[in-house]
Amino acid sequence: MSLATQAPPPVAPARPDDDGPVGRTGRSRRSRFTRHVLLCLVGAVMMYPLLWLVSSSLKPNGIIFTDLSLWPARWDLSNYPEGWTALEHPFSLYLVNSLVIVVLSIVGNLVSCSLAAYGFARLNFTGRKLFFALMLGTMMLPGHVLLVPQYIVFAKLDWINTYYPLLVPNFLATNAFYIFLMVQFMRALPRELDDAARIDGCGPFRTFWSIIMPLSLPAFATTAIFTFISVWNEFFGPLIYLTDSELYTVPLALRQFIDSEGQSQWGQMFAMSFLSLAPVIGFFIAGQKYLIKGIATTGLK
Repeated sequence: MSLATQAPPPVAPARPDDDGPVGRTGRSRRSRFTRHVLLCLVGAVMMYPLLWLVSSSLKPNGIIFTDLSLWPARWDLSNYPEGWTALEHPFSLYLVNSLVIVVLSIVGNLVSCSLAAYGFARLNFTGRKLFFALMLGTMMLPGHVLLVPQYIVFAKLDWINTYYPLLVPNFLATNAFYIFLMVQFMRALPRELDDAARIDGCGPFRTFWSIIMPLSLPAFATTAIFTFISVWNEFFGPLIYLTDSELYTVPLALRQFIDSEGQSQWGQMFAMSFLSLAPVIGFFIAGQKYLIKGIATTGLK
């Protein structure tokens, strides 16, 4: 019988340990499972402070630092109603104050920083690269270096104990990080859009309003979320410029629960701290999709 008519030798089935498709699939599944387990462990470690905060807000003040379990041995729900009215003013006043400052700060940063970023990213003018470099250089200046000059300027303007020192800089494009973020996003947009708008008779502002701004919504959402978190949690600025307790923000209000003589109401402070985190978490969840898209597509060009 000729070699051409001989049947080919049988092929052994691939085992999961082989380098074939089955083996690679098995290793891929084990790798994904390992990564998921590690992510869950890291997530649990990161969530522990928040869980401890919630648990401490439900414990009596005397056992917060002695009962280390996350499940309270004794429950005390009075921390929330008592903490709401424990200070000179109801805690709702401080929430409203912070909300007003946050909303106006977001509007100021979005308007001023987006216009500055549009000029750097899409317009050609003399000294653009120099001004852009100077703008980036301001990111290297520590905030405490500018504290005394800014305080003197605001004091000369009679703005102390008002919200103007906390709001006006946001309307003047003073945050170089947000400008840089928007510049990188706008640079990735096709230049043909500007040419088409120019042919249709659009000027620079109309091009920005009708074309660039709608396409830059992810960058706008990222800026809004970062502004919300930073302004809502800011403690030093309100501490320096606000002296009237009626104007206090949430961080300053939480500081009032700590008594220098050791009579701090920790349970009430933790309860109000948890309530103050709710707006930040809600705003982050609402804009998470745009935040991820804005960061992922920034700087592609």
